[in-house]
Amino acid sequence: MKKNRKAQKAMNVNSPLLQRSIGKWWPLFLLPIMVAFSIGFLYPFFSGFYLSMCKFTTTSDAEYIGFENYTKAFHDPTFVHAFWYTALFAITSLVIINLIAFFVAYALTMEIKGTNIFRTVFFMPNLIGGIVLGYIWSMIFNGVLLKYNTNILMKQKYGFWGLIILICWQQIGYMMIIYIAGLQAIPEDIKEAAKIDGAGRVKTLTHITLPNIMPSITICVFLTLTNGFKLFDQNLALTGGMPYEFKLNPDGTASIVKQTEMLALNIYNTFYGQSATARGVAQAKAVMFFVLVAVISIVQLVVTRSREVQQ
Repeated sequence: MKKNRKAQKAMNVNSPLLQRSIGKWWPLFLLPIMVAFSIGFLYPFFSGFYLSMCKFTTTSDAEYIGFENYTKAFHDPTFVHAFWYTALFAITSLVIINLIAFFVAYALTMEIKGTNIFRTVFFMPNLIGGIVLGYIWSMIFNGVLLKYNTNILMKQKYGFWGLIILICWQQIGYMMIIYIAGLQAIPEDIKEAAKIDGAGRVKTLTHITLPNIMPSITICVFLTLTNGFKLFDQNLALTGGMPYEFKLNPDGTASIVKQTEMLALNIYNTFYGQSATARGVAQAKAVMFFVLVAVISIVQLVVTRSREVQQ
């Protein structure tokens, strides 16, 4: 009996014996994780930052040139256009996805028949890859637009709203699941108290439901915002950046601006589609892209988390 008690005491997480062992051996358990993190993230990140200030065709012949690549990136009309186009797309998709996802989740938590089937149907598009979705929706849009003797590659507005429809169809179901989890986590006694006080459905929604699902709103806004800025494969498959437009640069040269090209696709096309000497410029764009998404994400998290309430 005494041996069993000693064994149980030693197995207790808060036992001094286990705490001493953890304090002694924690570097051994943390080391593999730190090695993997350094190889998979830290080294590529700092290597990429260094290459953004170099002229190179391969990483072995990199020549340091300072911030020249950043200057070229800022003066690249294709990059500037891609930035504003991506920002407009990210904001539009954020609003539409979250509004529809929330109201679908709200409807599916109101004890109607077949809710599990509806949840499954709405979530299924999220399981399909972006490249596949791009080609599928390209055929759908062109099948409709061909009746009007045009296609999705002919006008910028067709490509923009085509991407909006595609990304909404893919992500609404995923955000819906997060909102459903938030709605189901609201304590029933709060809802009952609101009913007793005479609060209607609208007041309950605005004063009870929305404040209590702010953690879910934080997650969904973060995901839709970052996904909107990072969109690549759907953009590549659906429009490829088309249609094109020629713009004159201040130095008198002309640039081909792809009207539906987003930031990630612009970086890809700069790196692989232009001369090998432009790879440093593409790397500088990638660094700025990372900083942009990181700053926007952090600001959004701070703002939305400040509005969360403690239950």
